[in-house]
Amino acid sequence: MDRGKRPGNFLGTRNSKLYMDLKGIIRENALPFLPAKSLLRFQCVCRDWKLQISTPFFAHNQSLSCRDVSGCFYQIPGGPPTFISADPISCGVPDPLLRFLPEPVDIRSSSNGLLCCQGFAGDKPYYICNPVTQQWMKLPKPNADHGHHPAIVLVYEPSLLNFEADYKLVCAFPSTDFNDATEFEVYSSKEGSWKISGEICFAAVHIDPRSGVYANGVVYWKGRGLLCFDVTKDRSQFLNNFMHGILGTIDGKLCVVSINSHKVITNVLNNAYSNTMEMSSRSRMWKETEKVILDKGLLSGNFDLSIIFARSNLLVIRNGGELFSYDWRIKELKAMGKVSDHHRDMISLPYVNSFASL
Repeated sequence: MDRGKRPGNFLGTRNSKLYMDLKGIIRENALPFLPAKSLLRFQCVCRDWKLQISTPFFAHNQSLSCRDVSGCFYQIPGGPPTFISADPISCGVPDPLLRFLPEPVDIRSSSNGLLCCQGFAGDKPYYICNPVTQQWMKLPKPNADHGHHPAIVLVYEPSLLNFEADYKLVCAFPSTDFNDATEFEVYSSKEGSWKISGEICFAAVHIDPRSGVYANGVVYWKGRGLLCFDVTKDRSQFLNNFMHGILGTIDGKLCVVSINSHKVITNVLNNAYSNTMEMSSRSRMWKETEKVILDKGLLSGNFDLSIIFARSNLLVIRNGGELFSYDWRIKELKAMGKVSDHHRDMISLPYVNSFASL
């Protein structure tokens, strides 16, 4: 027997190579899909992961890959905001009160990790911020008067080619030149300025300013009907055929979600032009896609249920003083946390735990 050979060397070398390969696979193909709070914790795993997670390129890649809603910002106007996580272990923000901003704010809109907030004092300026990185930017004063409760929607879609966030703010406001008309003003981060659109919607809309939702290039607000503004084409439309419920998005499409007792019904916008088609056409504007029967065992009390929001993977429901989340993908309902008594002007916004950079 040759005592000079060690049979275990080959296995040890192979296992080491497998470990290095697996380590690289996780670093390149798994980490970018994780929420920011988990990634900040994983910086302690090893030096390589810390260096990887700290790079601007990784932050950009993570903002592209991590799109799941991780919780919600919740606020009663005039009071401090707070963050309620759908998964407190993996998702969170360092300062949910947003004290890194130069003044107290009302949260107005959210989009893929960025928040639009509005200050209390003076001209009530708008701020765009990322609660994870605590980066923020104060926007110039709009040209138009947006009112005390602006119908404003933040539009941010992470792009492979843009390392800095390219976002827009879209505000619908009552026209001062025409009765029962709505105008639009858009802020572009690329231009760094506001511009009043030449488009005017002459329908008597009277929209709910907190109802704004962005889907597939169009911003929607609900009122007696549905007000639509195409951000790219700079065109508006008013749809009379609007179903009762909360506006949201599912699979990137506009949806209306309603609740009856413990049954949740989701309808997706199927054809926005069905009201202009021939009466004999079978094309329907809304298409029912899903019915969910909520677990009565988890929900307690008198089932005073209401939909807070529906975005992407998550549906958030309020039952009295508690919030519950329902994950569309895994069909799971779970408790999120307790909230204060219902307030008529309560603001609740979906939030993605992202490294999106300003």
